Amino acid sequence: MTYDTRIPIKQWSEDDRPREKLLLKGKSALSNAELIALLLGSGTKHESAVDLAKRILDQNGHNLAELSRLQLNDLQKFRGIGLAKGVTIIAALELGNRKRNQDALVKEKVAGSRDVFELFHGELADAQYESFWVLLLNRANRVIRKINISEGGISGTVADPKKIYKIALDHNASSIILCHNHPSGNIQPSEADIRLTRKLKEAGLLLDLPVLDHLIIGGEAYFSFADEGMI
Repeated sequence: MTYDTRIPIKQWSEDDRPREKLLLKGKSALSNAELIALLLGSGTKHESAVDLAKRILDQNGHNLAELSRLQLNDLQKFRGIGLAKGVTIIAALELGNRKRNQDALVKEKVAGSRDVFELFHGELADAQYESFWVLLLNRANRVIRKINISEGGISGTVADPKKIYKIALDHNASSIILCHNHPSGNIQPSEADIRLTRKLKEAGLLLDLPVLDHLIIGGEAYFSFADEGMI
């Protein structure tokens, strides 16, 4: 139902108010805009919290992943979003990312590139800067630990092979998986990515500590060297 934006939510039908709707029908019955409206608590003089939430979503392509990339100052550009509301939205989206990351860790065993993507999604999907990680596995392909090797800028970071293999040997890993992000969203590997992967693969063969895959994450998409037959 479309409401006049000048009508406050408290004057809506009880079944259409986000809070009451959640209590009556459950959380899954609410749209993304209604859930965000609950975080906001109130709108402005000229629009309800739901309409404010819709406006925010409209300008981010109705994509929660894009919304989670926004910084506090980006959110405060929307009329009606102050410090408290902006921080609340950021915190809620970060909790969602952390839950997804923990759900992936519960699986423990890595069976393919999708499992690796889920493990690193929370750290890399929305990151503004490039960073390089390594996933350490035992002989059963179960996760020992994931470690941040380096952080860089928007266009690159440094991954030192000596550091990577020292960490892997210190943790008695049997194999490793490499992972880094492209903040631009372009998941295609650069020539530098390809050279580094080849170098680390060759070093792994000498140490009997193979590189099983290298993922590049950009938003909700990823590129797998293993899936593409490049490792």
